[in-house]
Amino acid sequence: MGLLSFTGKGIYCAAGDFYIDPWQPVKRAVITHAHSDHARPGSEYYLCHRFTMPLLQLRLGNPVCQAVEWAEHITINGVSVSLYPAGHIIGSSQIRIESQGEVWVVGGDFKTENDGISGEMELLKCDTFVTESTFGLPVYKWKPQQQIFYDIQNWINQNREKGKNSVLIAYSLGKAQRLLSCLTEISSTIYAHGAVWNTHQALVRSGFNLPEIEKVTPEMSRGYFKEAVIIAPPSADRSPWMNRLIPAAVGVCSGWMQVRGNARRRNADAGFALSDHADWNGLLQVIRGTGAEKIFVTHGFQSAFSRYLNELGIDSEEIKTEYGDEKELETEEQLASAETWA
Repeated sequence: MGLLSFTGKGIYCAAGDFYIDPWQPVKRAVITHAHSDHARPGSEYYLCHRFTMPLLQLRLGNPVCQAVEWAEHITINGVSVSLYPAGHIIGSSQIRIESQGEVWVVGGDFKTENDGISGEMELLKCDTFVTESTFGLPVYKWKPQQQIFYDIQNWINQNREKGKNSVLIAYSLGKAQRLLSCLTEISSTIYAHGAVWNTHQALVRSGFNLPEIEKVTPEMSRGYFKEAVIIAPPSADRSPWMNRLIPAAVGVCSGWMQVRGNARRRNADAGFALSDHADWNGLLQVIRGTGAEKIFVTHGFQSAFSRYLNELGIDSEEIKTEYGDEKELETEEQLASAETWA
């Protein structure tokens, strides 16, 4: 197949004897980002970007881990490995592998809009590109981030006029940090569920500059919050933890909200199509920008997206992996949270 192969343990580089985002324990794991479907426990040695390292330590315990800067070249058994911004979440990276003049890039999860916190995705020229396809259908076309932020701010102000708290459902790693610049413009205090708080503190301790947030604690019973703004993970939605926030309106921040009716099916008051993944146009932009002769399409709508690329004359192949999507990260949020109280 070439420099990389797709095995039962993950994406494998035989020449370098390492895996990229393996889903089973291996000797050497090169990690694109710290979401649990890409960074799993049990491997002997991890390599990641320095912003990802404190997140791996939070989620995996204290693994043996080497942190690098973007564009820093290291050599593993004669194979050149370097990491470049993917724009997905803080620390998310594309993995560039080069050996004997052959270049592969594994995109991991990525997005093309610069959100101001995750680093702007860098287009990398390569022979072969491995792409996600989480939102690989034409219906998924995102509004600019600032427009979505205005929508969120207006929704919060409307809730305040009704005497309601505003609860934004967002993943503790990724969207929760991305929302802060939007929310601090209209609220002096941002409250957060323990899962969001734990991730936030890990980043702050590592030197990352983030606005202050206040953790929701058991002492904050119903009546404590008055027209407040709270960030909570999907695992908290419709749980007893939410009872203390009544009266509240719930807004779900997810790319899946692009499809009409999804907010209603989630029993949410509002849905905001804010995603940390590339939309349809973004996926095509990146693939064309790489100049790659071969595309491997992983998790998401990989079958439909790969077929479309082939129709365009771009040699593409669908690959089955164990990577998830936004719908499958709720277990991760439960693991990231120390909150067990109702």
